[in-house]
Amino acid sequence: MSKQQREAVDAALRQPQQAPAMDSIDERRKGFAAFMATAAVPTTVRQKQTVLGGRPAVTVEPEAGAQPGTILYFHGGAWALGSPDTAMSITANLVARTGVVAVSLDYRLAPEDPFPAGLDDCLAAYRELLDSGTDPSTVAFAGDSAGGNFSIAACLAARAAGLPMPAAVVAFSPSLDMTLTGASMDTKAGIDPMFNRENLEPIMQTYLAGHDPRDELLSPAVVGDLTGLPPVLLQVGTNEVLLDDATRMAERARAADVDVILDVVAGVPHVFQMFAGGALDEADQALDRAASFLTQQLGNVTTARPLA
Repeated sequence: MSKQQREAVDAALRQPQQAPAMDSIDERRKGFAAFMATAAVPTTVRQKQTVLGGRPAVTVEPEAGAQPGTILYFHGGAWALGSPDTAMSITANLVARTGVVAVSLDYRLAPEDPFPAGLDDCLAAYRELLDSGTDPSTVAFAGDSAGGNFSIAACLAARAAGLPMPAAVVAFSPSLDMTLTGASMDTKAGIDPMFNRENLEPIMQTYLAGHDPRDELLSPAVVGDLTGLPPVLLQVGTNEVLLDDATRMAERARAADVDVILDVVAGVPHVFQMFAGGALDEADQALDRAASFLTQQLGNVTTARPLA
């Protein structure tokens, strides 16, 4: 682990925006896309446009022969920003490390389409995979930040719809409590270089559009009935105000007799996995662990890397 790398990442995230003030949603989306485009993307994968569940998507395949299975990936961006392109660093890294094909969904965004539109798109994508003959035991959900929320909420929505569970869930720095009641919202204020209660609340209100946040599809770490969920891997950094979203989710999963791994990494920020490829050693190590979890849960134990 590199203290210098962690300090450099933290300093970069604390820099003021160099672009003009971004008042419109279009400007915020452009700024987010530009920032995420700085993340390194492995060159050992191929991308192609597709459609899944009635929404655009990007299929990411390893250049070498693919292993059995599908990773259904949900990008981050506070439910209002982002696309498969902005999450491509993490998505492609998972594909490169597992050899499993990923499909990254371009779900609808708030404020144009608030809750539950994006989640409905995630469920529709999973339903189409099943309807096409895909065995649910070969599918894993994965996502970062808001997409980490969807990776859990889509399981709850699938259960409510009578659909089988996927094989596994991986959630990177997931936002799992829209009531903002985790202790880390206060204990990590100022330590988190990106978020605090004051800037998270309006983001979440855009997505909620008046809906009660005490809904298990919005705040599963607080009110979710997690009975019957597949094995879950939660990765989070100690420098996140969302730290307790993951820790309380893990506690709730254990209480529901769900297999859960809580992977807490010291001194790193929100969605630190995007800094893989040399900028942050902890990012590469965490993605190795996530890849090992996925390959094991999808039945490809012989191709899994050892846990770091």
